Amino acid sequence: MTRAPLTLGIEEEYQIIDPESRELKSYIQELMEQGRVVLRDQIKPEFLQSQVEVGSQICQNIREVREEVVRLRSSICRLAASNGLAVAAASTHPFSSWSTQDVSIGERYMKLRTDMAELARRMLIFGMHIHVGIEDRELMIDVMNQARYFLPHLLALTTSSPFWAGRDTGLKSYRTVIFESLPRTGLPPTFKSWADYNSFVDTLVSTQCIDEPTKIWWDVRPHSKFPTIEFRVCDICTKIDEAVCIAALIQAIVAKLIKLRLNNQSWRTYRHHLITENKWRAVRYGIQGQMIDFGKQEELSTKILAKEMLDFVDDVVDELGSRAEVEYLDTILEEGTSADRQRKTFEETGDLKVVVDQLVAETREGCEV
Repeated sequence: MTRAPLTLGIEEEYQIIDPESRELKSYIQELMEQGRVVLRDQIKPEFLQSQVEVGSQICQNIREVREEVVRLRSSICRLAASNGLAVAAASTHPFSSWSTQDVSIGERYMKLRTDMAELARRMLIFGMHIHVGIEDRELMIDVMNQARYFLPHLLALTTSSPFWAGRDTGLKSYRTVIFESLPRTGLPPTFKSWADYNSFVDTLVSTQCIDEPTKIWWDVRPHSKFPTIEFRVCDICTKIDEAVCIAALIQAIVAKLIKLRLNNQSWRTYRHHLITENKWRAVRYGIQGQMIDFGKQEELSTKILAKEMLDFVDDVVDELGSRAEVEYLDTILEEGTSADRQRKTFEETGDLKVVVDQLVAETREGCEV
């Protein structure tokens, strides 16, 4: 079907929480020193010291992804608890302010702060990145061009950032709004070939826009060091089952697009600005809203379009061994995303600290702690 196994990797960025105040805690340097004993290079700092990032090993299938996510979350939860702290998986903190956060130590972070000025300080956001292995770089570009259509749908299914600095933003993914204040973010353009993409990158480097390709932060991009296509559009999923579902769904979408190509077919490439219309709807309403069906030229429920994605990948999920994980999508559509659950808790209690408690509890579900 795909000429080579579509390996998987997942990166998650967690909030470091003080259990008493429920505020974010700048503590990454201490956690790094202890965490490297257990996780070695799988634990990393992020721009702000209240953030901690973990990255999985290369996974051959979705079962291994689940094992890695459970292992990594369990390790971080135990590490945090041993320091009197907790962790939460959500793309914004309900009420901690970006203005009080400490920047991590390191040349990369200092340069980012210098280059992006106040915008960098506002990056109190947390994401989830899914890597799918594709050795053929020409095939990778073709898949990236076609996969752009599905990015709003994936974002809608993962929304976990309705609050910002103690306010209900009215959006389901405020993380997206904050992140897109930086350059070289959002939907990528289309490219004719790997050479066309490299020419674009070379232009940015030669004109001092960037010093290396990882400074391109699109919603989906070819990884500059590894033979993977990296999906970066998602909010971080609070529950393990949600994260595994989205990883499986992304792998299945890639597999289906490759299958179409091998059959001399392809998914239609839609205009950039039409896709951004759907992305805005995902940011604003999540799965509770509507998106545009470009083929039918009409609005449809986002939930209906999500169901259609299941139909689209139905003929590849059994070969991938991920049917159960992909079909967890039905549970997300029925129970809502993390953003929906957070907002419901706040509407019922009026207390954002209770929302933090909920996030911490859901992040630990299924962990070995």
